[in-house]
Amino acid sequence: MNHEAWSEAQSSQTVEVDGHDVEMAYYEAGAGETVVFLHGIPTWSFLWRDAATDLEDDYHVVAPDLVGYGNSAAHEGFDRSIRAQEQALSDLLDALDVETCTLVAHDIGGGVALRFAAHQPERVEKLVCSNVVCYDSWPVEFIVNMGLPKTEAMDPAEFEAKLDFAFDDGAFGEADPEFVAGMKAPWLREGGQRALARAAVSTNTNHTTEIDYGAISAELLCLWAAADQMQPIAYGERLAEELDGDLQRLDDAYHWVPEDRKDVYADRVREFLAGDT
Repeated sequence: MNHEAWSEAQSSQTVEVDGHDVEMAYYEAGAGETVVFLHGIPTWSFLWRDAATDLEDDYHVVAPDLVGYGNSAAHEGFDRSIRAQEQALSDLLDALDVETCTLVAHDIGGGVALRFAAHQPERVEKLVCSNVVCYDSWPVEFIVNMGLPKTEAMDPAEFEAKLDFAFDDGAFGEADPEFVAGMKAPWLREGGQRALARAAVSTNTNHTTEIDYGAISAELLCLWAAADQMQPIAYGERLAEELDGDLQRLDDAYHWVPEDRKDVYADRVREFLAGDT
């Protein structure tokens, strides 16, 4: 599925979250047990186009755009931190009448998932973390440097070159052109450059260092790209040890592990959901 088709599938699916006039867009398909996919920065739910669609014949899959990202609201005047994203996730699940679910998360989506699983452990049965932010692992220099006012002042060509560096050069091997085009698309719209800057300055390591990881009761699988320099595998090992979970090392992958290892990613998640790992 290309990014235009993914956006079209989201077009009539939005909810108001966090008690404000903030719309959260989401992809939804399938029936059965709910699996929620949470992306990070600077991506959007299109990151999960393969994993989510692979599972939707057997599960109820939901892949939201975090507020401020993708097709969700991107205007001024609301919080984009992972603390706020946790509340938005809770509001989304309430709106969809989802009582319990599995969370599959990447990057800052992992920080959102970990906070939610610690604060509402009864709602999270299983947790898949892939190169997620946790403890004091973030923010990373590349994202910090995308914050205001620097990004807002960039020439559009320079800004797009930064995105190409992240998504094209940041892939393991030759990047799929549709992945690169899709990841860039929301940020290249009018106002997208400022929206990314707003998201970048909302990254706050306190929002993961303050988590009571011992409160998380969900069964954990860490699917971690071993070669990632932004979220090193040592953090995945620490998370798996503390939560008594399983860590599976995925070679031939950098930070975009659901994309770099899409040949096995959905299969590993499916096995975990079925209790085969």
